[in-house]
Amino acid sequence: MKLRCLIVDDEPMARKGLEEYVRDISILEHVGSCENALKASEFLQHNAVDLMLLDINMPNISGIEFLKSLQNPPLVIFTTAHPDYALESYALDVMDYLVKPILFERFQKAVQKAHEYVLLKTSAVPAPDFFFIKCDHVFEKIFFNEVLYIESMQNYCIIHTSARKLIAYITLGGMEEKLPATRFMKVHKSYIVNLEKVTALDGNDLFVGKAQIPVSRNLKEEVMKRVMGGNLFKR
Repeated sequence: MKLRCLIVDDEPMARKGLEEYVRDISILEHVGSCENALKASEFLQHNAVDLMLLDINMPNISGIEFLKSLQNPPLVIFTTAHPDYALESYALDVMDYLVKPILFERFQKAVQKAHEYVLLKTSAVPAPDFFFIKCDHVFEKIFFNEVLYIESMQNYCIIHTSARKLIAYITLGGMEEKLPATRFMKVHKSYIVNLEKVTALDGNDLFVGKAQIPVSRNLKEEVMKRVMGGNLFKR
């Protein structure tokens, strides 16, 4: 199925760039582009939209204010030149938060996450909660909820679970492609973590139980958003 996609951005070049990205992804259908929240609101009243690519810093009404005003909003991916609103945006249950300039690969991952979410909601058949992987000539069954984190070892991966460690002949990139993006995230060139298993964040490291895992500097903010979402209590 294709996601009907609406682009909302006050910058013409930004709209054009996103339109080109949308056309290049087969699971998306571009249904419209709007230059401000008022026009987007009118568009939503008369058209079906599954996914909205929404800029935050727009004149008169910001993307955050606009999203808060919608009673039944479509899925939203924020696209912005300002990273400062990340935690606030995740409190609104957006699918992702992309900081301009947006790389196509990063855009594609965000869209894939939204697509997987829709498929899970609409599928009559529950998604499997396990996978099989070949480890030392044996096909091992592993439940997603068992996995704590995955560590790269050149062309192999060490899969750390709650009860065992398994070595599989697969790259970390290969694992990232197959794991559900809603539950797992590559936080460093050598590590993928199960987001539900993260127990603490400290500087440029996160903890899964007693295991200390480094976080790439350019991913630190996104990791915080994915792990904490809107569940951060502060003064």
